Amino acid sequence: MKIPIGMTMAIFATFQAPAQDAQPVQLWSAAAPGALGTEGKDIPTLTPYPAKSDKATGAAVVICPGGGYGGLAGHEGKDYALWLNEQGITGFVLKYRLGSAGYRHPVMLGDAARAVRLVRARATEWQVDPKRVGIMGSSAGGHLAATLLTHFDAGDAKASDVVERQSSRPDLGILCYAVISMGPNTHQGSKHNLLGDAPSDELVKLLSNELQVTPQTPPCFLWHTWEDSAVKVENTLDFALALRRAGVRFDLHIYEKGGHGLGLGSGTDDPSKWLDWTRDCASWLKVEGFGRK
Repeated sequence: MKIPIGMTMAIFATFQAPAQDAQPVQLWSAAAPGALGTEGKDIPTLTPYPAKSDKATGAAVVICPGGGYGGLAGHEGKDYALWLNEQGITGFVLKYRLGSAGYRHPVMLGDAARAVRLVRARATEWQVDPKRVGIMGSSAGGHLAATLLTHFDAGDAKASDVVERQSSRPDLGILCYAVISMGPNTHQGSKHNLLGDAPSDELVKLLSNELQVTPQTPPCFLWHTWEDSAVKVENTLDFALALRRAGVRFDLHIYEKGGHGLGLGSGTDDPSKWLDWTRDCASWLKVEGFGRK
């Protein structure tokens, strides 16, 4: 069933409503580990978008925008946070450091891990449940999310920094047309920005997340489009197969139309295309105890 265009755009407008007090918080109070300078590009931040109290479920999701590890796509950050708010979930948009600013792995993974730890460490202040903190990412941001989903740790209980005592393991993942592999099916620009000109075979394997799934990998919602010519759909299919082999729960959706970089769909000529994934994801979030019943 097609929803009228006017109604569709009205729904999208609710995601664009202004958020109050959305101020970025530095991930580290001092210089971030491995910082190359003191400019904005050297300072990773997390911007909270709290769900309204009458809708809030207590769940939280850290959002990693895409951009090929060379930029950060705005429509894959704040827009997602406002959509999550409609599901009763507090969104946290991560500004992570980029290859275009001279950074390489493991800096980006360190930023994502710190973001999840920070949400847990400040859960009381932000009124979220530290046992319901997920991660979401699109395109290269999806690769970063998938990397944390497969390369997390339990935290350091003896750390003097209380944030570092927290686990970096997300409780679930949402991967939108994600780069997963650094192998033959990779997105070359993302690979270059993340790993440099001549990464070792060992590093390529380590960051090919379809090869790093274990039974401890959190449950995931995955979606992609068949016609995506920028990031091959095989990335998502291979990750889903790896999850299946490891016995990890997942919800997989491959849509024929839509291309790459859809976000919530504001840039498409047919806004009805994006309704399927948001509807499907909202239903899954309820099943996982994150979304509003």
